[in-house]
Amino acid sequence: MDDDSGRAGITPAAFHRAPGVADWRVTATGPQAVFTAGSLAEAAALVSPTVAAAARCGILPDIDVRPEGVIVRISYRDEDGIPPRAAEFAADVSRAAAELQLTADPSRIHSIGIYVAQHSQADVRPFFAAALGYEDFGDTDAVDPLRSGPQLAFNPISGDSPARGRTHLDVFVPADQAQARVDAALAAGGRLADDAHAPAWWSLASPDNHGVDIASWTDTFDS
Repeated sequence: MDDDSGRAGITPAAFHRAPGVADWRVTATGPQAVFTAGSLAEAAALVSPTVAAAARCGILPDIDVRPEGVIVRISYRDEDGIPPRAAEFAADVSRAAAELQLTADPSRIHSIGIYVAQHSQADVRPFFAAALGYEDFGDTDAVDPLRSGPQLAFNPISGDSPARGRTHLDVFVPADQAQARVDAALAAGGRLADDAHAPAWWSLASPDNHGVDIASWTDTFDS
């Protein structure tokens, strides 16, 4: 197996410029693709060629097999981001999926993050990591060691009460799916709280004022 672990990663925009990756999008956890299937056996058939492609390219993918389809993720494992040969791996997986007559469905791609806002003098990451069985990731985040749960990000609230924290959900979606997701949430009773950063992200509120950010910037970032 080739090993790219000592090399810097590539940007989402560079990943998208590579040939053969039209099925893939980049969320906050890395590139991923969803291929729909008619049965568990059909979905599982993609596992072997995916493992073979991973061995050729030195990639450590996450593969989630369900009766409805298979999700293949190139999850971020360190702060270098997307491995240099990720696009080559992605193109190989897409070719294998096409040969198996599995259909890519970018509208099902997303990743969920929980943005834990804490007082500037507090450090709540150790508590949440212990309670959830998570591990520290970088300077501010915590992750499920098996990458099956949502990533947590901890960020300070300046000037707020030390006894109060504010938390919202971050929903990372493909750039070409973001507006539809926002529109669906608004049609379901949501409220647009802030669109000053759109199309990078929209801040929405539920009817009872819980916060959700719909973010697409991770799919287009180029620096």
